[in-house]
This record gives sequence, structure tokens and C-alpha cells, in this order.
Amino acid sequence: PDGDGSPVDTPLDIWQWVIDVNLKGVFLGCKYGIPAMLESGGGSIINTASFVAVVGAATSQIAYTASKGGVLAMTREIAVEYARQGIRANALCPGPVRTPLLEEFLSDPEVKARRLVHIPMGRLAEAEEIANAVLFLASEASAYVTGTTFLVDGGIAAAYVTPE
Repeated sequence: PDGDGSPVDTPLDIWQWVIDVNLKGVFLGCKYGIPAMLESGGGSIINTASFVAVVGAATSQIAYTASKGGVLAMTREIAVEYARQGIRANALCPGPVRTPLLEEFLSDPEVKARRLVHIPMGRLAEAEEIANAVLFLASEASAYVTGTTFLVDGGIAAAYVTPE
């Protein structure tokens, strides 16, 4: 939300709302999903975090970044606790994805160019590319993968780009 900025400027209600949606929501999904997975013999949890949980955001958004960092920590904890019970848990960390909302935000060519300079691949992700990463993490092809921070970010976290 617009009010999510620096630690000193973010109102407590905005902080709490973002934490409730992004962190508590994932917690509740795991809290109620894990018993069903245990009963059925295991499975794969794929929690959605963000690349900003790994490298930080280019603009102040303390609640969002903190909530996504919490998703990473929670996912690792779940992965360790339930690995021997047949449950794998991984955190998907997408970069910017081409959606109608983001396209609207980036409708100014200069704004879009400033954003794309931070993405080594030079473009936004397509939703299908993120879905393919989820399919991999859910499949038997990743049977020995658990507790990971799975970056699907076009190389953002690998790059060092200084602001212009």
C-alpha cells in the first residue's frame, strides 16, 4: 500500500495489515495445510516470498520487505521440522512480473527504463515463467529440494547495479 515506506513513516495500521496478509496468511496456510499433508503422506509447500527478501527493495517498503523476509525464515523452519515426515517446503522469490497493475505503473517509458536497468535479463517475468518454477518445486523433479530460497528474478539478486 501507499503508506508502506520507511520505518519512521509507515503507520502501524499499514504495517499490521501487510504483515497480516503476507506473513500471517502464509502461516495460516501452513498451520492448516500441514496436518492434511501429514495425513496424506507428505507433499510440497511452496510459499511466495519475493526477491526483496534477499536483496532489499530499491524504494522504502519496510512492511512488505520484512513480511517477505519472514516468509523465508518460516519456510526454512518448516522445511527442517517436517523433512523426515515427507513434507518439503520452499520459498519462491519472484522478481517483477508483467501484470496489468505493473504495466499501468510502468506505463511511462522513462519509469519503465529505470526499472528494467536493474533486471539483467532486461524484461519483466511472464506469469507462465513463475508458474513453471512452481511446477518444478511441486514435482518429483525437485524431490531432494527443501528449505530453499528459489529466486526467479531475471538475475536481479545476482546483479550489482548502482542507481543513476
